Amino acid sequence: MNITKRVSKPRVLISEQDLQRRVTELAKEIDSDYADTTRLVAIGVLKGSVFFMVDLLKQVHVPVQVDFFQTSSYGEGTSPGEVRIRKDIDLSIRGADVLLIEDIVDTGFTLRTILDLLRFRGARSVKLCALLDKVSRRQVEVPIDYRGFEIDDHFVIGYGLDLADYYRNLPYIGIYEGDT
Repeated sequence: MNITKRVSKPRVLISEQDLQRRVTELAKEIDSDYADTTRLVAIGVLKGSVFFMVDLLKQVHVPVQVDFFQTSSYGEGTSPGEVRIRKDIDLSIRGADVLLIEDIVDTGFTLRTILDLLRFRGARSVKLCALLDKVSRRQVEVPIDYRGFEIDDHFVIGYGLDLADYYRNLPYIGIYEGDT
């Protein structure tokens, strides 16, 4: 998609204040749950999780290593859940507690693949922290250990979520109401 003009201001679904309040709550839960860990590795799923991950980890007080993972589907005509690793993690996670940080859980196919891969690589534990959860779109069960907000089936932008790589920098989550 070629975005040649700005879209009108999206309708605010989750305000900047509500995002920051919930991020603080999630960080406290994570601190409590990982208080006794010997090694925590937070892995963000690029690119959408970056804004959420930065705000979250600035408020987590347990020592944490940070890495990133990026996937994409193979394209048209492939079966769901078939993903290609575009950027793999650099750290070894064998024996570590892993916190996977994602912007949104939709069908669940890609996240299920990533979670299974992290477990296969020998992580001591793997938990998922997702900012948004579109339960109505779920096709594969994915356990979300730390959930920011459950949302209806809207196309959302802002706070890391994009439209053709634009609008990630909005400080709130908005509903895009134009053509996609």
